[in-house]
Amino acid sequence: MAHVSRKLSNAFEGALAGGGDPATSPLYVFGPFLRLIVVAGVARITFGVSIWMVVLTIIVVSAMYRLVMAWVVDGSGGSGLNEEEFGSWAVKVNASITFIEYTLTFLVSMAALVTFIADRAPVLNEPFLGIQLRTYIAILLSVLTGWLVNRGPKVAARAFGPATAGVLLLLWIMIFATIARQGFQLPDFNLQAFSPQYLGFTFGGFARILAVMTGIEIFANLVAAYDGTPKEKSRKAFGSLVIIMGTTSLTMLIVGPAIFNLADPTNEHVSVFTQTMDILLPTPIAYIGTLVGIAVLGSASAASAQGLQNLALGLNNRNYIPQVIGQRNRFEVADKPVWIEVGIVAFCFLLFGTNEETYLAIYAAGVFILLSMTGWAAAKRLVRILRKRLTLKYTIALAGTLLASVLTTVATVIIFEERFFEGAWTYLVFIPVLYVAFSYFRGRLGEPVAVPVKYERPLPQPSAVREPRPVGFDRVLVPLDGTTSGELALSIAQAVCLANQGELTLVSVEETGGSPRLLHNLSVEDDGLNGGIGEREAYLSQVADRLRNIGLDVNYEVRSGPVADRIDEMARGINADLVAMSTRGPYGIERFLIGNVAQKIVEVSDTPLLLLRPSGEWRSRWSRFKRLLVPLDGSDFAERVLPYTRALAGLFDSKILLLSVPDDSEPIDFTGRMQAYLEEKVRELCQAGYDADAIITGNGAARTIVQVSEDERIDLVMLATHGRGGGERLMVGSVADRVVKQAATPVLLVPVHERRELNGANGARRQKTPVEASQD
Repeated sequence: MAHVSRKLSNAFEGALAGGGDPATSPLYVFGPFLRLIVVAGVARITFGVSIWMVVLTIIVVSAMYRLVMAWVVDGSGGSGLNEEEFGSWAVKVNASITFIEYTLTFLVSMAALVTFIADRAPVLNEPFLGIQLRTYIAILLSVLTGWLVNRGPKVAARAFGPATAGVLLLLWIMIFATIARQGFQLPDFNLQAFSPQYLGFTFGGFARILAVMTGIEIFANLVAAYDGTPKEKSRKAFGSLVIIMGTTSLTMLIVGPAIFNLADPTNEHVSVFTQTMDILLPTPIAYIGTLVGIAVLGSASAASAQGLQNLALGLNNRNYIPQVIGQRNRFEVADKPVWIEVGIVAFCFLLFGTNEETYLAIYAAGVFILLSMTGWAAAKRLVRILRKRLTLKYTIALAGTLLASVLTTVATVIIFEERFFEGAWTYLVFIPVLYVAFSYFRGRLGEPVAVPVKYERPLPQPSAVREPRPVGFDRVLVPLDGTTSGELALSIAQAVCLANQGELTLVSVEETGGSPRLLHNLSVEDDGLNGGIGEREAYLSQVADRLRNIGLDVNYEVRSGPVADRIDEMARGINADLVAMSTRGPYGIERFLIGNVAQKIVEVSDTPLLLLRPSGEWRSRWSRFKRLLVPLDGSDFAERVLPYTRALAGLFDSKILLLSVPDDSEPIDFTGRMQAYLEEKVRELCQAGYDADAIITGNGAARTIVQVSEDERIDLVMLATHGRGGGERLMVGSVADRVVKQAATPVLLVPVHERRELNGANGARRQKTPVEASQD
């Protein structure tokens, strides 16, 4: 079966999913800009210079974001302020401003949307129960937008992508219509605009129209929503940015002069873009353009919600918000932050109305803060890079980044000076409040000991022939109880046996007495086994016949007595390589996790146990064995899982991902030593012909294993149940319990008992691993 993913797969799909905000900006930025310079009578001098300054800023800021997208790929890099380089304060400030900005983006876009609707249907401005009808529509559309976004980025791309595609098409139609009707006229660049009498209007217009860059930072937060390696994700995200901002820049340069020449900025009832559209386009197309504008403003709201989702995932990984807020839903997105955003938006609409002008001052201030912060953060990193190695590439990048930083900082100062008492002052309240909240949760949850370290390095070429597998899966035992959920383990056992031409044995245990015996073919019911040994015999016989029809070698038995003891006895008797069972049903462990039958099997048996926890997620009921996650802590206890990993990878040509999870008890230099250890393990696997990689991340073993299994679309988690490193982290009753309970994928447990710590008859203790030895 092909890999199933709800993530974004290419740059165009990302442009449609996240480009709604910047793509819509030409629809509304020209109005405030032209009202400033036309009323002042300076438009002929300053118009072109302001436009060219904005286009230059778009170019240098886009180039700057290309660096940010490569540096921070976990969804928390909207401003480029990362914790490793600047400290925790940077993440908290960035997250505070970004949360405010995304919420305001949602507010402004949704308010502009209902304004567009009300322009064509003025009745919506009438009150109902003391509230304008447009307010009810705005709230309903906000809820619908949140619901769609919370169904994953692909759903958002399909729902809102057509609107973004529509506005992109509209902008290109306007570009070609302008050239056809007005000729190819670029804005003038009049140096007189920089003279003292015009300079204020030049930069004032620049600051207003620079709002065309609203939402550009969403692409940095959207990096985590793409499929692929970190490098591929950043490249795709930048491609999405180029598609949107390239179209926007051409609109500014070509359509901008037409808007200036044809529209009346003093007309408060119709936007200057709509006026120009009505003049340049035939009436039906102009009205279609209005509908597209309405739809794409909804897309802009959706894009801000998506940015908030990915920001929440980044903050959750770094323990700045409660896990419940950053938790992924079944569509792999953090849905709760979106509902919080929708709730705030609805409250504001009810309290302050749906006029976008109400929120624009605060909105614009946040845009420029983020852009200027990004510039100076990127510049600092580039300076550090150049100190180590002076190259022409990074020197040019630094010059462009410094220019972007200066331009956006100037715009920030201008907008705060002009709009401070119109709402910009609220940042002085909101940022400290959110900062304190993030600090509180970090204090409660603790600091991650290590940041994610993913190894992307040249490795030895795999050998043509794999090494012989030290263990195999020639005999698989499946306990069955007659329930449908219990039979789910058959699919996995069947896949293993078919791949290995192995032998499958079915067993059913009657707890109320009787003696072990071979079964005969009798009738069977379909709703569990409650009729004693005879019914179990009939049931297993029919299941065996069905499996033999597809070419499997199948045996079956009924036994009586304690379930776990009899299953272990059976596994030893047939020399089973694997026991596969579901966590539900009479033999299941759902209520007690691995504290019931499976717990006892692990305690008494040496046989690996493969557990399926049936849920609504298809991955929990099946495994392709293509992506194996193996937690290691540096001990040879944990390494006991590796022979079984090699065996499965040999059967299914699997990708092996080794994972280490630091915790607070580790020495300060744990990450460096663990990196060297994992690199050696990866090298060994690659030299033996396996596809392997490694990652160090997180600060809680079970939580991190589950999170990585989701992020990496793992098919099977494999762990030894008594691994040791800095502390007992991979143990039955703790980590294994929680992984089995929470992971949306099957889990294979390899029991490792204390007695195995002794090697040989003389009782000599095992050799320590390099990581353990370095801790002494």
